[in-house]
Amino acid sequence: MGDFDQFQTGCVIRYPYLWAREATAGETEGRKPRPTVVGIRLKRSSGDALVLLPITSRAPPAGTTAVEIPDTEKRRAGLSTDIRLWIVLDEFNHDIPGQSWYLEPHSALGSLSRAFLLPVMKQFVAMLGKKRQVNRL
Repeated sequence: MGDFDQFQTGCVIRYPYLWAREATAGETEGRKPRPTVVGIRLKRSSGDALVLLPITSRAPPAGTTAVEIPDTEKRRAGLSTDIRLWIVLDEFNHDIPGQSWYLEPHSALGSLSRAFLLPVMKQFVAMLGKKRQVNRL
């Protein structure tokens, strides 16, 4: 797994995120690599699993749960501070480093701080039953 060790909770990577609406329409590939945060890295004997949350520059529509990323966090994560960015909490991709067709070993951009990410992930976990999951395995 070596090359994927950096994909820890809070790491922001480039990833071909597959939106739930695209998966529902029968698509199997993300349309483009986008910044995506490793929300949680779950240690498992069969291979660690990643819960991946999309980052978007589009203002979330009404009814979407998202958290705007402050400029300080954007700089830490290797993201542009020239545009507004949000972490979408309504859906996620599930993937396994070293077994995935979609994870690239050297795609890390930076990391979000624990102080920022912890309350975001608490909100995510509190809504877990309402999430749309796309399993990329």
